[in-house]
Amino acid sequence: MRAVSDGVATVDDTFASFMDLCLVCRACEDVCPSHVPFGRMMERARAQVEPLRTRRARFVRWLGLDIVLPHPLALRVASALQPIARPFLPRRIRAITRRHTSPFARLPRETAPADGVEPRGTVAVLAGCVQDRWFHEVNRATIRVLARNGWRVMVPRQQRCCGALGAHNGRLETARRLARRNARAFAGADHVIVNAAGCSAHMKGYDELGEGTRLPVRDLMEFLADEGLAAAPTTPLADGKIAYHDACHALRAQHIHEQPRAVLRQIPGIQIAEIPDGDRCCGAAGLYNVLEPEMSGQLMRQKADAIRDTGARVIASANPGCSMQIAAGLRELKVDAEVVHPVQLLDRAYAAAPDQG
Repeated sequence: MRAVSDGVATVDDTFASFMDLCLVCRACEDVCPSHVPFGRMMERARAQVEPLRTRRARFVRWLGLDIVLPHPLALRVASALQPIARPFLPRRIRAITRRHTSPFARLPRETAPADGVEPRGTVAVLAGCVQDRWFHEVNRATIRVLARNGWRVMVPRQQRCCGALGAHNGRLETARRLARRNARAFAGADHVIVNAAGCSAHMKGYDELGEGTRLPVRDLMEFLADEGLAAAPTTPLADGKIAYHDACHALRAQHIHEQPRAVLRQIPGIQIAEIPDGDRCCGAAGLYNVLEPEMSGQLMRQKADAIRDTGARVIASANPGCSMQIAAGLRELKVDAEVVHPVQLLDRAYAAAPDQG
């Protein structure tokens, strides 16, 4: 990458294949004694590779990353048409794509703290693109949990996709444009809460994309652990054994590991089963499971096997790509298990309390 950047080497098919095969899981960055920012370097390298791609590949990436994801109306249309298009999609994409979408659902613009809870301040929440259309229930749970813990929750209408998928796949100009848009949308927020690990990791590095885009971003589970719960849930969940999956962009890029576990342990009866080789990537890696299905499939099976060995039937995952990948792997093994965001478990525990109905 240095040689290409310095003009000593040229961008060719061999260079492109190496860049494409990388997961950008940032495990190397996490252990590098020199703190080399491999994640951002890979993004720039893939931008250099982009002209080598076929016209069809460039068109598909432009349509998905520059048009559909950044524009809410286009994304709503795409999610609404998914059931019609699903039978015509490649088998691998069908396997990882959720059947249920929420094309027309909207989040409340403002939610007040729950009754009887002392107000603690105001936060703004990133709705996201894939997260809000395919995991809308996670955003709803996020808002309820934050309000239950005394936070006034705002969801700015001017916000857009965070740009992580574009940045990771060579569309840096689109990522910069989205960073500037979100910097304006969230201007003045004390805390910008993000419940998808890939998005929070990317947004914490907005200032590397352009001047004036820095935001006070906090990953949701990190925020709940650091700020504390106003009151811990009092009612146990029906199934208290949970396998916790560490998304690479939480564990590696943000060093978030104990925080979500500490929050979940405040639910009565919760037992967290550690997944063998849990720090290994599940193979989702943004669009990697679509673009590199063979390697992604191997990693998916390894992760699914490891989760099955824990005996847990509830898996907590704080990243939508990981959640879809893990769910597909478990279905392939015919394991009857539910993959949820950790905030959904907290939300369920609060809802199960007698005073919460």
